Amino acid sequence: MYPGKWSQEFPDKAAAVNSVSGDTVTYRQLDDRSNQLAQLMWDKGLRRGDHVAVFMENNLRYFEVMWAAFRSGLYITTVNRYLTDEEAGYIVDNCEAQVLVASAHLQEVAANLPGFAPNCHTWLMVDGSIAGYEAYEQAIDAYPAEKLAAEPAGGTMLYSSGTTGRPKGILRPLPDNAIDEDAGPVGALQQMLWGVDENTVYLSPAPLYHSAPIGFCTAVQALGGTVVMMPRFDETGALQAIQDHRVTHSQWVPTMFTRMLKLPPEQRSGFDLSSHKVAIHAAAPCPKAVKEQMFDWWGPIIYEYYGGTELNGLTHTNPQEWLDHPGTVGKPILGTLHICDEEGNELPNGEPGIVYFELPEMPFAYFKDADKTKDAQHKEHANWSALGDVGYKDDDGFLYLTDRATFMIISGGVNIYPQEIEDALIMHDKVADVAVIGVPDEEMGEAVKAVIQPAAGIAADDNLADELLAYARDHIAHYKCPRSVDFMEELPRLPTGKLYKRLIKDRYWGKGDSKIV
Repeated sequence: MYPGKWSQEFPDKAAAVNSVSGDTVTYRQLDDRSNQLAQLMWDKGLRRGDHVAVFMENNLRYFEVMWAAFRSGLYITTVNRYLTDEEAGYIVDNCEAQVLVASAHLQEVAANLPGFAPNCHTWLMVDGSIAGYEAYEQAIDAYPAEKLAAEPAGGTMLYSSGTTGRPKGILRPLPDNAIDEDAGPVGALQQMLWGVDENTVYLSPAPLYHSAPIGFCTAVQALGGTVVMMPRFDETGALQAIQDHRVTHSQWVPTMFTRMLKLPPEQRSGFDLSSHKVAIHAAAPCPKAVKEQMFDWWGPIIYEYYGGTELNGLTHTNPQEWLDHPGTVGKPILGTLHICDEEGNELPNGEPGIVYFELPEMPFAYFKDADKTKDAQHKEHANWSALGDVGYKDDDGFLYLTDRATFMIISGGVNIYPQEIEDALIMHDKVADVAVIGVPDEEMGEAVKAVIQPAAGIAADDNLADELLAYARDHIAHYKCPRSVDFMEELPRLPTGKLYKRLIKDRYWGKGDSKIV
């Protein structure tokens, strides 16, 4: 199943809608334009297993570029639209893209990309063109809107977010089937877990370059549903979109829940959300109290999964399972779960350690980086892989995440995981965002510090710091409590919900040359 099927069944149905402008791409348009781009790339010499890249904001053209690659047997890399020219150029070059499609909206950065990727031979730009780029619309208009003679299924090669160094390309084998034979693994999950079909209206409030949004959007289209794409997330805009487009399914990150919950009650209650049947969240653990408030507001429609772009394993929890096991990210539905200490020994239930998933064979490799691939594997089991998360299992087999391994604070020989502290502090009504880190301490090695982004209109002063420290002591064990509080106007968090905690830590550890790369 793919746009070619649906363009025959309901050609004028919306495949994607811009939630703000109302602009729409029909299935006929999506099928025709992706065919034209596929023809162009074939003419440029690209064959199964070759690489292309896309560098755009949330733009309806994004989907035709994705489907052109998918129906050509190509790998496509989505490049983070917030990167600098050097950072984006590194990815375009490293992924060995032969074609890049950028947008005029990002032309300031896009203008410099050819200098970083000399082996990319075709540069296209939507909504306008600049020196070094051919106008996308004019370029594809030279080709027929006809299927290629063969349409092997392509796939993505996405990059890690690069919070601890250069981002890594995540390479998985291409499927062996043709593009029209099934809806792909994400589509199969959507059908099985959340009932996605051609009647689904799916709200995507996150950046399309990220793995979950683009994977879910294209899978919804493979199943014949409609994607409602937000150009960027805003709290009331998301609620308005659910009401106006009669959204049935959606996907979120926990920071979006937090921001919506901090709206005044009269604003939150002013929308008709009755069409909304399934709200899915992932990307970061959700504070238990936040999720409980979301259940109180939206009802038992909130589902959660845990996994990485690597797709080395997956857990899932439905609303009732979470209510029965508060705080869980679910039980494995892909792979067998193992919790191990730093030496690789399995730990008993209830004891936190590195989370590994076991599959019949290693499902991915980091592109052109055998050492990093090996680092993700268990020392004794090459088919067990980890993403660097720490968690534990309960006696029923449910997984609970405690933090990222790299964020653990060791203070006086005691392991302290910041996530629990952050989950407590974010519930304070004067806190908009929070990061808890370890800072140098002569006596203890590291001391716990909270870095706070105050809520709008709240003064960042000593009184607020004292209030927050007292609040922490009332809600968590004293040995975990922050010893000090600092303030930032805005924490370095991308719209994906990813917090660049390393950039905050480096300020306190004497590293002044940090970059997001």
